[in-house]
Amino acid sequence: MPRPNILYIHSHDTGRYLQPYGHAVPTPNLQQLAERGVLFRRAYCAAPTCSPSRAALLTGQSPHSAGMLGLANRHFVLRDFSQHIIHTLKSAGYTSALAGIQHLSGTRYHGGAADVGYDQVLTESRPDAHTAAADFIRAHPAEPFWLTVGFFETHREFPTEHEVDPAYVNPPAGLPDTPRVRQDMANYIAMAQTLDDKIGYVLNALDDSGLRDNTLVIYTTDHGLAFPGMKCNLTDAGIGVALIMQGADSFSGGGVVDALVSHIDIFPTLCDLLSIDQPAWLQGHSILPLLRGEAASIRDEVFAEVSYHAAYEPKRAVRTERYKYIRRYDRRSTPVLSNIDDGLAKSELMEAGYAEMPVAPEQLYDTIFDPGERNNLIDSAAHAAVLDELRARLDRWMRDTDDPLLAGQVPAPPGVELNDPDGLSSRGPMTTM
Repeated sequence: MPRPNILYIHSHDTGRYLQPYGHAVPTPNLQQLAERGVLFRRAYCAAPTCSPSRAALLTGQSPHSAGMLGLANRHFVLRDFSQHIIHTLKSAGYTSALAGIQHLSGTRYHGGAADVGYDQVLTESRPDAHTAAADFIRAHPAEPFWLTVGFFETHREFPTEHEVDPAYVNPPAGLPDTPRVRQDMANYIAMAQTLDDKIGYVLNALDDSGLRDNTLVIYTTDHGLAFPGMKCNLTDAGIGVALIMQGADSFSGGGVVDALVSHIDIFPTLCDLLSIDQPAWLQGHSILPLLRGEAASIRDEVFAEVSYHAAYEPKRAVRTERYKYIRRYDRRSTPVLSNIDDGLAKSELMEAGYAEMPVAPEQLYDTIFDPGERNNLIDSAAHAAVLDELRARLDRWMRDTDDPLLAGQVPAPPGVELNDPDGLSSRGPMTTM
């Protein structure tokens, strides 16, 4: 049996707000993918910000270990592109291609996709990634391929001209049910439908070319929705992601996995699936034992982090089966507004006084009784032992992964562009470091 092709589809800012996760966001192609494959209900990114999240998935390690502390479009860059999964796969006979967003290297101080090392850059254009990917698939590559298709559709700004009626839309959990927030969500839903149509176009090319049976399809996203309290936050609303895998025998039958998994587990999973040696830098675990019935879980916790987004906002988190612990390092008492994407929902909250909302330096949540992570138990005597344990777990992980935050403020590399943490928007004045 030849090694399977790998079609890696990555979208911006969708979290789990998609039809396969039970939301009223019609995405029939992703629904069908889940029904044919395996849906991971408790998958998490390693960072709820675009480039660090992708870096973690594609190098199989925490963002700070990979050296990706901020956004590629702000001129942060991956430390070692040879750690990108395409280079490990190349040694196993794979050719690699890119269609659309890669988000690991910018173009002002670096070479964009050329830095990463793809064998073919089909297009870095946003609107036509799906057509370039379909054309590549229909060309019937002779050797097994890794094809990255990076979609931008669900990234802000959302278009406002569409057919989704906001009168019948439910806002994201934790946000007020007001006309502006409903309109904002309707705008997202319209773009999620466009995203799904384009994903369907690519999947149809697999079927038309007869490659579907020997292709592993991986669909995921970088982090939660681009709404306040979600993207760039370490609650589950920020780090919870969609993950659907279909094909290559192991990922079939409409299975549902409830075990904790992290984006950093995908790289070692592919090494396991393809029987190739795991690079020494990998920090994740293969998920195949979950699918083979050999284990009920592969990890006791997942870790996540933020260093830089539009502005500096250092924080780290650990999530176990039941509890979430978040620690901030910036000594702020109010939100970093420039790290919240502008939009109707943000405007609604700002007018209600969101800028003065208190931000706790430490947070502890019981996700069984408080899945929305609203009741901070940091001062609860009944949870003191849990708090001590999670503090120790986070400290141990930071030491084991040589987190630069242990030495104090993480310096920004020369040339990156940053907003003031006290600013109101990422569109405000920027400073070049």
